[in-house]
Amino acid sequence: MTPDNFLDQIRHTYVEQISASSFSPSIVSKLEIDQYLENRLWPEYDESNCDCKELIMSIVAMVNQKFREGVGSWQTFEQNPAHFPLFFRHTARLMLNTECSLTSREKIALMVFLIRCFNSIEVELIRCSIQKYISMPIWSCLSSARLEYEFKKVPKLKKFWKKIEKSDQSLSEQEREQVMFERKFLYNLIYDFYKCLNEIPPVEIKPKLNRQEMDLIRYSERFLEFLIDIESLLPTRRFFNAVIDDLHVITVARLSMLAKRPNEGRLFNQLLDILRFYVKFEIDDVTGEALTDAQIASQHFEKLTNLQKKIFKLFTDIDEYRPLFLASVASIDNRKKLLEYFSLINEERLITLCHHLEIGLDNNEQIDKICNYFHNLTRRDILLEILVDRYQRHDSQMKSLNQMPLYPSEEIIWDENLVPSKYYSGDYCLALPKLNIQFLTLHDYLLRNFRLFRLESTYEIRQDIENAVAHLKPWKTEDGDVMFGGWSRMAIPIDSFHITEIGSARIGEDKPSRVRGEIIVNLNVKKSIKAEWESLRKHDVCFLISVRPETKPGTPYNYNEPFIPQVGLTYVRGCEIEGMLDVQGRLVDETLGERPQFDTDYRTYRVLLDTNQFKIDNQDSNKFNDIYDSFNILVRRKPKENNFKAVLETIRDLMNTKCVVPEWLHDILLGYGDPNAAYYSNIATNNNQFKRLDFFDTFLDYDHINECFPSYQITVNGEDSHSTNAAPPFRLSIDDEAKKISVLPYKIPSRGPYVEEQPKWNRIRFTSTQVEAIRSGIQHGLTMVVGPPGSGKTDLAVQIINNLYHNHPEQRTLIVTHSNQALNAMFEKIMALDIDERHLLRLGHGEETLETEKDFSRYGRVNYVLGKRLQLLDMVAKLAQSLDLADDVAYTCETARYFYLYHVLSKWEAFLYEINDPTKLGHNDSTTNDNRSAKIIEETFPFHKFFSNVQCLFHGKSFEEDFEIAKGCFRYLKKIFTQLDEFRAFEIMRSGSDRANYLLVREAKIIAMTCTHAALKRKELVNLMFQYDNVMMEEAAQILEIETFIPLLLQNPDLGHNRLKRWIMIGDHLQLPPVIKNISFQKFSNMEQSLFARFVRLGVPTIYLDSQGRARPSICRLYSWKYKNLKDLKHINELPEYQFPNPGFLNEYQLINVEDFNNIGESEPLPYFYQNLAEAEFVVATFMYMRLLGYPSDKITILTTYNGQKHLIRDVVEQRCAKNPFIGRPNKVTTVDKFQGQQNDYILSIIVAMSRARLGFYVFCRQNLFTSCLELQQTFALLSKYPNQLQLIPNENYSKRFSIIRNDSMKKETIIIDDMPKMVQFVFDFYKKQVQTIREQDPELFESIVNPNRQQQQKDDDDDEPEQDVDDDGINENNEDLPFEKITEEDTGMNDDDDDDEIDESMDVDMDDDNVNNKPQSPQSEDKKQEEEEKEKN
Repeated sequence: MTPDNFLDQIRHTYVEQISASSFSPSIVSKLEIDQYLENRLWPEYDESNCDCKELIMSIVAMVNQKFREGVGSWQTFEQNPAHFPLFFRHTARLMLNTECSLTSREKIALMVFLIRCFNSIEVELIRCSIQKYISMPIWSCLSSARLEYEFKKVPKLKKFWKKIEKSDQSLSEQEREQVMFERKFLYNLIYDFYKCLNEIPPVEIKPKLNRQEMDLIRYSERFLEFLIDIESLLPTRRFFNAVIDDLHVITVARLSMLAKRPNEGRLFNQLLDILRFYVKFEIDDVTGEALTDAQIASQHFEKLTNLQKKIFKLFTDIDEYRPLFLASVASIDNRKKLLEYFSLINEERLITLCHHLEIGLDNNEQIDKICNYFHNLTRRDILLEILVDRYQRHDSQMKSLNQMPLYPSEEIIWDENLVPSKYYSGDYCLALPKLNIQFLTLHDYLLRNFRLFRLESTYEIRQDIENAVAHLKPWKTEDGDVMFGGWSRMAIPIDSFHITEIGSARIGEDKPSRVRGEIIVNLNVKKSIKAEWESLRKHDVCFLISVRPETKPGTPYNYNEPFIPQVGLTYVRGCEIEGMLDVQGRLVDETLGERPQFDTDYRTYRVLLDTNQFKIDNQDSNKFNDIYDSFNILVRRKPKENNFKAVLETIRDLMNTKCVVPEWLHDILLGYGDPNAAYYSNIATNNNQFKRLDFFDTFLDYDHINECFPSYQITVNGEDSHSTNAAPPFRLSIDDEAKKISVLPYKIPSRGPYVEEQPKWNRIRFTSTQVEAIRSGIQHGLTMVVGPPGSGKTDLAVQIINNLYHNHPEQRTLIVTHSNQALNAMFEKIMALDIDERHLLRLGHGEETLETEKDFSRYGRVNYVLGKRLQLLDMVAKLAQSLDLADDVAYTCETARYFYLYHVLSKWEAFLYEINDPTKLGHNDSTTNDNRSAKIIEETFPFHKFFSNVQCLFHGKSFEEDFEIAKGCFRYLKKIFTQLDEFRAFEIMRSGSDRANYLLVREAKIIAMTCTHAALKRKELVNLMFQYDNVMMEEAAQILEIETFIPLLLQNPDLGHNRLKRWIMIGDHLQLPPVIKNISFQKFSNMEQSLFARFVRLGVPTIYLDSQGRARPSICRLYSWKYKNLKDLKHINELPEYQFPNPGFLNEYQLINVEDFNNIGESEPLPYFYQNLAEAEFVVATFMYMRLLGYPSDKITILTTYNGQKHLIRDVVEQRCAKNPFIGRPNKVTTVDKFQGQQNDYILSIIVAMSRARLGFYVFCRQNLFTSCLELQQTFALLSKYPNQLQLIPNENYSKRFSIIRNDSMKKETIIIDDMPKMVQFVFDFYKKQVQTIREQDPELFESIVNPNRQQQQKDDDDDEPEQDVDDDGINENNEDLPFEKITEEDTGMNDDDDDDEIDESMDVDMDDDNVNNKPQSPQSEDKKQEEEEKEKN
């Protein structure tokens, strides 16, 4: 194809499709599916067509679409990078090309592309292209006075500036033109932005804007987003911040007509506030150091002093200006005072003053250039605003934050710019912070996370309020009052509310110290719901709602219409429960098990209101009365969803204290410096402290070391050895440069004569990459491990903890995971290690689900210690008795200690002296001497009687052997007294809380908690002086960024330094990210990016585990392409369960296409409550088929994506399977995100969740919905190997799975299932056949299945009743069903109850991990929902 033909086609596609559709995502998405960029655009881009507008715009449109879809955007350019600098240069020129007219949509597309580039500075190709536009040479745009001012602040920069000027002299004319374009690009772009603002008319002239003007507004908003992105990253703001300040962007934008438009300018003003925040951010732009309060005040006063000096110098002879330059600095630093003083100066002198200040207005030309963009303001007014903005004092960021209410009000909850409710397409920007790859300071890092976490919580709160209030159905009565036509589980009408106490403000504050109120409600509801309301506890968060509906009684609520107009919601205020009052008006003591008795259904709750919100409301007395006199609904939330306030308080406390992050971690956390700096090989202390690494029991034998270090020369005790009998444990000295390893085997000292005291050794043969991760984890620094599914992440984490415990017994390790389930799985493995259980502690409510009878909670460990103390004292008494002591030495730990010092230790020392006394050693030959020496041990050992329960304590073979046994016995005794010394504090402390706290901060060495618990309890832990040395994080890629950061700061600094030595993060960023419900926060703010994923983007050294031991090789191939060289472990190719096929299925995995049933596919009975009946019936029928073949139910799990589909499948299971003894329920029916980290043999999925299955994986979905998904192309290429119709071999049985041999004749017996009704009919017929077969061939088995609890009856029993016959349908004569219901045309898979008031209020991503063996929750069944809620609450 000739270049001209290529360009003609590109122009035609761009004009007819992309441009004609105004860059419609649906049109561009079709081109993206065809890989238009990869196959057509970029391969043909070169110097000959580099300035073609249509080609550039097409590439820009495709890149923007890739970002919108969240797929790799820069890989195409990185694979062929030669022409990207050329493309970027021409793209920049196109944005400012006045000859080539651009439409507003094209300008928006180019601006979005520019935003994407500046947000991708971790990509070297992008970084190299944009750095020319934001580096120091852009200061050529500054006014001369401002330039000198910057050099005065940082003198060394002038030296660099002179070098730049010198190098410019050697440039050619063409090179100079290109360089000047790059330097003035952002400068010219800002003035182009001013021009766009100038084209938007005032609201008085044109109340309604046309499409072109609305596009200009969208462009202006995008431009502010672009400026915010530049200012929020240190590498891009370092020199640009002076330019943006010199051009007065904030003032010009604030005075524009767009900013004054109340509706169209709302988002613009919100973005402007964010930009102002970052332009004035408290940081040194050159060094990147955060400024202290003293430095900020000093800089501000210096500016004002300089202003006064200039006025004095220029206008010293004018008396009316005297107050301005003689006034104290503190008296003129607010906006009101500055306007008052500056208004004394006339326009001419004001211009003269501006010429002499370093504010970018050195001459009249620069002043005119700014003022020409304002037609509604005089020159003097514009200059006044510029001066006031420049010199007024802004509130500190912390002051603004501390004055912010933690509870959202109605103004924030329903602000679509802050908390969007609709799907975010990426076509517009939002007034939200972004979590990108870098942050300015720790304060900036915490603040962004604080705001996003608050808004994400607000989104969830809005959903809860809308669901609860909608169920109440508020209506307006004829006399104007409010009545409620429905009821809600989570909301109840308020009978009365009044404020009972307003505490006096504390010193230095201007808000009340506390605000108390009392709420009276009538709990005339179901008994179970009343119990839930009565169980509201201290610190639970509720919301006071005021509604003034306009709808008439009987009006149904419409979920498709806006919420606020339907219910008339007016105000929302948060409150914290202090307690419920009894009949005497006293707070009910929650620690008592019994509830007080009430004569009525009325209950009174005392609540605490937000003092910041109360202060804001109190500023307008009329509004204040209107708010607090109108509350008529109280809304509560689920306990586990009510943690947001405590987490926000924790983040705010962190910002109010000096956060001390380890020095080796600080820069990496903010995204700067060398990404390798925190790796163990780059930390200097490791070279000195860890010259020889103690791997303890990591290696099973010497050959294991060889396997893990195949390219190293290994010596044992300094000698080369290719075959050795050296046994673990091992210490290794590793020289990576010389590729040499010195191995030193050693022995664990004997711990005593008892079997239970012997070490528990590791039995896992770790791979070489796992050993590298262990090597990194036991040294100081940051260890990041990417573990694919089934790669042994948990075993690896447990081994690192085991090594740290034995190598550094004085150190304490904190274990943090995302979920209780993952934490318990790890903790249960730790319990099986060679770790003293008195050093283990599990915090949080998840401890209750540990599969052990032991209690590892704080109070459970206290009880253990107290019980252990009594056992040890009994042993001390036994020891004293064995030594013939009559004294009560086992009365307390203190008396036991004296007994040890004066009796036990003295006898041991006497024993050592006795056996080493040379006068008692004979002078015979060596053999006799050895026998005699061994006899001396046995004769002189002082504790024979205590160890009398050990047979043959001494062997008498050699002195060394018996002496080692004796030392082991003494170590056993010494351990008793060591533990009693540690337990001595428990005798002194009497209260359970003191003992629990002591156990936490002193006794426990391995402390486990979830990230949420860490965030909730940080303040309490810090106050207790909690300390730890190591942090181990599992599921790190699933934890929110801020919840990953908080566990690093659960302790106070030690002499100004953080004592943290190791941070081990184990996760998989290629699997599920953190759960973020609001799609806007996911896509726009990048809130779903975990800290783990951000570190991977930064290039922090990462260890990739490369072997999996979970899935069949065929199933593993479905996802192994995402990982680096993922292999199978040896047992995958050896165990029979992996070698034989799945009985009854032709294929080990398959994608089954499910068409609509009765022309109904996916439905949405409620907002965000998605269901698909055909998929649900198909997957349940397949489960029934498997059960009829003999598959154990606990080996089968059903996975889906949404709550709605989960509940529908559970309903179908209940109707068709649950009560049938031949089928029953599967192991779990849950959502993919809640099954993360788990596995099962067979997965029936309605989403492509390949990595959870071990032996069989079957997907039921609409195939055409996924085939165009670029991220899963390789997976679907493998799935497409087999037909998309289910292929069954029903004559096989699970019990004979290891003897299945398939040939071509058997494959001919395969049954093809085309659709869901056919599958249901097949299973119905197959069910009858299987039941009849069992009944005829094995009556006893049949009877045991039908009546599992039936007692064996005696044949000669007179009361014996005849057996019940079972007909062919599997139903006995007494109507004791073996139920199987055929699907009908009218079947919906849901209960017949149509009461909308009982619909489940959780409608989005599953936040519930209940086992399906508990009765499932249906969208139409309130009783089912209630059971699940109660379990969840417990």
